[in-house]
Amino acid sequence: MIYPDGSAAKVIDIALREVGTIEEGDNLVKYNDRNGLAWCGYFVNWCYKEAKIQIPSMISTAMGAHKMKDLGRWVTDPQVGDLVFFDFIPDATDKIQHIGIVAGVDPAFIITIEGNTAPASGSQWNGGMVMIKQRSRKLPSSIVGFARPKFVAYNGSAPVVTYLEEKRKKVKNGKI
Repeated sequence: MIYPDGSAAKVIDIALREVGTIEEGDNLVKYNDRNGLAWCGYFVNWCYKEAKIQIPSMISTAMGAHKMKDLGRWVTDPQVGDLVFFDFIPDATDKIQHIGIVAGVDPAFIITIEGNTAPASGSQWNGGMVMIKQRSRKLPSSIVGFARPKFVAYNGSAPVVTYLEEKRKKVKNGKI
């Protein structure tokens, strides 16, 4: 399906096509011009640029979050296409180290598409892959917050994103 440029559906479609991308060496991917720097923010920038949606740079995820707050784009009710900011270090402070794109919303969790992450056993903020993840919204949560870029209006639906690892677990446990 063809989605309108500037729409949340378009950014999800673009990000979905990148799922499965693995870095070619330590942080060497097309999203960061193979410069060797951590690339979750580069991935987000690349997806939104391809979708023709303007956002501030997310290369420094913490600075990107602050810029979205300054622009009045910080939200508490995530929607498909929003940015999601994470803190994976279990301490008493919210230090943003990672970013993803919200691809599905449930009261208990969100489905995301993230660059430079890994399966649960690996680094969630420097894992080397583009993956679909399911992230808990229940406290304590690694989610620091959400930001909503300016999207063009689109009344159609976005691509449906499913969390495949969870599906495999259900099949494995005979619960599907």
